[in-house]
Amino acid sequence: MARRRQLSPFNLAFLDIMFCGFGAVVLLVLLVNAQSVRSRKQQHEDLRAEVDRLEQEVKVGREYLGNLQSSLLESEDQTISIREQIARLEKEKTRLAAEMTSSREQSKARRQQVDTLAAALKKLEAEQKRLAEKPVIRGSRARRYEGEGHRQYLTGLKLGGHRVLILVDGSASMLDASVVGVLRLRNMAPALQKNAPKWQQVQKTVRWLVANLPPSSSVQIIVFNTRAVSAAGKKKNWLPVTETAAVDAMLARFRDMLPAGGTSLENAFRAAGALSPRPDNIVLLTDGLPTQGRNTPRRKLISGEQRVQFFEQAVRKIPAGVPINTILFPMEGDPLAAVLYWKLAVQSKGSFFTPTRDWP
Repeated sequence: MARRRQLSPFNLAFLDIMFCGFGAVVLLVLLVNAQSVRSRKQQHEDLRAEVDRLEQEVKVGREYLGNLQSSLLESEDQTISIREQIARLEKEKTRLAAEMTSSREQSKARRQQVDTLAAALKKLEAEQKRLAEKPVIRGSRARRYEGEGHRQYLTGLKLGGHRVLILVDGSASMLDASVVGVLRLRNMAPALQKNAPKWQQVQKTVRWLVANLPPSSSVQIIVFNTRAVSAAGKKKNWLPVTETAAVDAMLARFRDMLPAGGTSLENAFRAAGALSPRPDNIVLLTDGLPTQGRNTPRRKLISGEQRVQFFEQAVRKIPAGVPINTILFPMEGDPLAAVLYWKLAVQSKGSFFTPTRDWP
């Protein structure tokens, strides 16, 4: 029988120590490993958060970059638009500079022309004064008119012709020779307007003209402001000056008219051209350049240049070959009127006359 081997207590103790040590090592390893896992997990979460933050910054950066690119494109478009505007303004500046140069040259030429016409007008007035001192040569007349102090001196007016048209300016400015006087009188009663000294002189002048027409002539009176109206009433035809009753009725209707409104010389000459048969002599009584053309202007304030343009437009409506004899009752603030009406008289082979305040 085999002998049973006995276990040594030392061996068991050694084994116990070994297993305890091994267990301790295993436990230590597990503890260290768990700590490492938690540390790596925390680092991973931190890195994940950092990545998310960086991704958010990248996203924001891309959006900002997109906005910058859009702003850059808009800035480029604005730059192109501004450059185009600058180019247009440069062209406009060049054009305006050229117009200013041309306008200065035209103004200089007009001033020279006005000076020339003024000198000629002064010479004509001197000649008129010389002729006025000569004795009056009276001819045959169909009517009689006695001016105060017998002031029916030679005026140089050409009153001949078979059909003499008397165009009378009936605008508000015919109430007075000053702007202030016109503004004052046009707001007064009709009786005061009718007795205004300037309008009374116009009335007397018309009667004097009719009285000095040759017996073989026919006459028509048209009063104009913004429109033209015949003083002959419904007949609107030529009246022989020898028909006393008809002429007296026409003069009576003319006496009842009152000055009002603006001045359209173009409508007056249009009315003259519409007469049948046409006049062969026109006597124009006015106080200045027209304030409108055929139609009422949009602007209430009319410049001197516009009035000259309205005058030139009206002159083009004069019937061909008809002389224009102008009697001008000067209005303040209208210096070119005398020059232009004198020029019209020369061009149409008519005459020009500025009466004194006590004429005729």
